[in-house]
Amino acid sequence: MRLSLILPPVRPERYPAVAICPHAGCEGRCFQHWQAVPKPLRDTQLAEVVAHRMRCVRCGRTFRLYPEGVSHDQTSARLKGVAVMFYVLGMSYGAVATALTALGWPLSKVAVYYAVQEAGAAVAGLRREAMVRGGGRIVALGADLTSVRCGGQWLTVGISVDAVRGTVLSLDLLPNGEAATLTAWVRQVADAIGAEVLVSDDADGFKTAADETGLLPQICKAHVQRNTEAWVEGIAPALAHDVDSSLAAIGVRPEQALADCQTLRHLMSERQPSEAASATLEAIHRRYLAAVKPSSGGSMSLAYRLRLFSLDRWNLWRRLTRYRTWEGPDGETLDGTNNACERAIGWWVKERYRSMRGYKRAESVLHVSRLIAAMGNALDGPGFALAEVIP
Repeated sequence: MRLSLILPPVRPERYPAVAICPHAGCEGRCFQHWQAVPKPLRDTQLAEVVAHRMRCVRCGRTFRLYPEGVSHDQTSARLKGVAVMFYVLGMSYGAVATALTALGWPLSKVAVYYAVQEAGAAVAGLRREAMVRGGGRIVALGADLTSVRCGGQWLTVGISVDAVRGTVLSLDLLPNGEAATLTAWVRQVADAIGAEVLVSDDADGFKTAADETGLLPQICKAHVQRNTEAWVEGIAPALAHDVDSSLAAIGVRPEQALADCQTLRHLMSERQPSEAASATLEAIHRRYLAAVKPSSGGSMSLAYRLRLFSLDRWNLWRRLTRYRTWEGPDGETLDGTNNACERAIGWWVKERYRSMRGYKRAESVLHVSRLIAAMGNALDGPGFALAEVIP
């Protein structure tokens, strides 16, 4: 896994400014230095820092002021950052604890777990930071689903990305992959970012989501091409011999059916958005309109399968070729694939998940995946500052 991380610094000589008394009910703004207290510290470089006790002039109560990178916790933000870094790169909680102990920075397995979970929880959502990096509005939304095992069950994870730049916008747990669920989820994300195009795979649920939300659909050309080639290769031997005589029943020769299949394959491969191509798809479909629908519980004939498949590809044509002509308000273009989502799933969800036996808590699925995705979003800059998620 390729990540660029910046560990939280520990600066024992630098203390944060205090603007207001931290005690509830007191808004005092004047403080006295009351005492300097040595504080033992678990860190990669320091064994001890100095904490200042400050006294509020208004309420008379005291509080501690710690150097940058240090809190009331015994472990510094820098050591927590090292633990989080080791974990997201593939080590288990126990392996991280063992490695840190071997390096002379002992940290328990439980402490490593809490450090990772707290950092992941701090990445509540990725949408805002992705919009800032993208300059505000994100016009092309990519969406896809994946599954992870948690507590003996499979959970559905929805991932949305900026289809132009590839940055992750959100990672959410969904109750299922049904069209109604996908529609509600896509609408929420699209409204937040101002999207006008939805890039997805060939799944019917996302087609419905695009129609229901008013987004312009772009179906992944790679998915359609693979599905078309597999379908043609699977049906061609049976068509060549008209094994169920359904082609003869509607007056179509096997040679014509095979030629139609190859034409479908060619059009899905070339994807030229011309009226002639659309007319060819219509003509192929109409050639098989006489194919009889099977009775309830019966199997579909070869001719009827060609009728349905040609109709599906005809209806899919505008959704498939939109990337050829679409251009965003700032000149954005699409490559016609859903690769941005596929990469995000592979790099930021599955890469870490493959080395695990599954998650134990649903919250961990979100915490870990969102944390790694946020780190991945920062690859095009100086790197991800762990200080942003480690208090």
